[in-house]
Formats: sequence, structure tokens, C-alpha cells
Amino acid sequence: MTASRTWSAWSCTVRLTVDDPAVLGAACGELKALMDRVDKAASRFRPDSELSIVNNRAGALVPVSRLLVDLVDVSLVAGSMSGGAVDPTVGSALIAAGYDEDIEAVRRRFPQPTGDAKPVPGWQSVQLNRKLALLGVPKDSALDLGATAKAWTADRAALVLSKRYGCAVLVEIGGDLRAAGKPAEPWIITVAERAGDSGVLVSLAHGGLTTSTRTVRRWQTPTGYGHHVIDPRTGRPADGPWRTASVWAPTAVRANTFSTALVATGESAVGRLTLAGHPARLVADDGEVTELSGWPAASRAA
Repeated sequence: MTASRTWSAWSCTVRLTVDDPAVLGAACGELKALMDRVDKAASRFRPDSELSIVNNRAGALVPVSRLLVDLVDVSLVAGSMSGGAVDPTVGSALIAAGYDEDIEAVRRRFPQPTGDAKPVPGWQSVQLNRKLALLGVPKDSALDLGATAKAWTADRAALVLSKRYGCAVLVEIGGDLRAAGKPAEPWIITVAERAGDSGVLVSLAHGGLTTSTRTVRRWQTPTGYGHHVIDPRTGRPADGPWRTASVWAPTAVRANTFSTALVATGESAVGRLTLAGHPARLVADDGEVTELSGWPAASRAA
């Protein structure tokens, strides 16, 4: 017997499912509290967040919380693992592309001219002193942790809640899912490009399943649509062969790293995915679907 609750946060759908209905209320409260802490530490859209303070003081080392140290550390690992395809220093490129405030506000306003694009500074340029909890970014640059912070939160919440309440847990934050514990039966997940769209059904008993797409967080510009997946090589919204990528991996962070890399840099990310052996489902601009590395052949239309 399972119980689930859904709400909106971070401009996306959040869903928590547990196989012990008695703990659902308390578990939801803990997930919301964790998301609030992450938001205060790492939101690019809150002027009072720690990340905004670091970005405003670019060029200097700034004392930060251990939570932000962990979140930045995860983003740097993702940068290394992806060969730079998933890079936290895309903040300035996102602003230049028009993503300079919450996505709903960006969509509502009159289309704004985009700024000049240039390659991002690179994750190696981030200064993080883990021992002293100091963080710095190069002058004229900005961090954005959107790719990894959401997945880290899903991972953290699922593991903590499963252990605390002794039940199976499924956490979904936007396109990032993490399953923890031992469900009596695997969770049945609809994998789709956008919430509410038709898709394929897959089973998920453990680990992370993420979908990255350039079809959802997008906005009108004077020259067409912009979106939030930046190709770090150009500093522009990605225009590679795949508009959407879904990946399974042992954690949501790892799955998100590969799904984002596939959309951001296209075919150059396939080699790393193949070496890692993570199943993936790719959707091209024309809707053609490619399945890699053992994506379940039993997946069926939802």
C-alpha cells in the first residue's frame, strides 16, 4: 500500500511517494524543509541566497555554509565526470540567454534581446576550500547549480527518509527521481518529455532516473526560443541532435549528469555514457527515439 503527495516548488512538480501511508505527512514536511534549506543556499534567483552573494562578489573568496560546499562539490564532480559538458560556471551564459530570473517571470515578460555568448570559464576555475568553507568564482562570471542541486536534493531526501521511517521512498523533483528502500514491487514510472505528456512506462526499484530536456524551461526571444541547457563550449543554448535525454544511474546526480550532458553537447557525450553503461533514451528534434546501453526493451507506451 502506497501513499503520495504532490505540490509545486522550484517552478516544477514535486512528488513524494512512500509505502507506509502513516509517515507521509511527516516525510513531506522534511522534504519541504530540505528544499527550503537548499533554496536559501543555492538559488540563483534569491538575492539573499549564499550563491547570489558569492556571484555578486566574484573574484573574492566568500565564507559559505557546509551545505553550499557540498552542493558546489557535487557540481564540480559532475563537471569532471562529464568532461565539462555539465558546468556550474554557466551562470553568466544563462543570464545572457535571458534566464535572469524565475522561469515564470521570464516567460511573462516581453521578449528581451539576448547578450553576447562566449565559452564559459569552466568548472576548474571555481575556487572551493572545503576545509575552511570558502567559495570563489572568477570575475565577471557566475555559478548556476540548477543541473545538480535538484538531483542532489532528490538523492538526499530519498536516502534520509527511507532510513528514518524504515520504508520505501520515491522522490520526484521535476525531471529528477530517486528511489530508496525496498519496495514490495518496483515503482512504475512514466518517462515523458513534459509532465502530463504521453510517454513510456518503465519500472524503477532503486537508483536515479532523470530526464533533461530543452522543451520545457524555454522562453521567447526576439530571434526565437531560448532554453536553459547551455553548451559550455559556446555559451549558447544547446542545439545538438537530441532535445530530450532520459538516463538511469545509481543516483539521481549521476543520472542527471549524463542526461544533461547528452542534451548540452550531443554526440560528444555518448562515449562517456557508453563507458559508464547507464541506460538512456534519447529523443531527436524530429521525435525519433534512440535507446542506448540496455534501456529496457519491455518499456511500453503509456
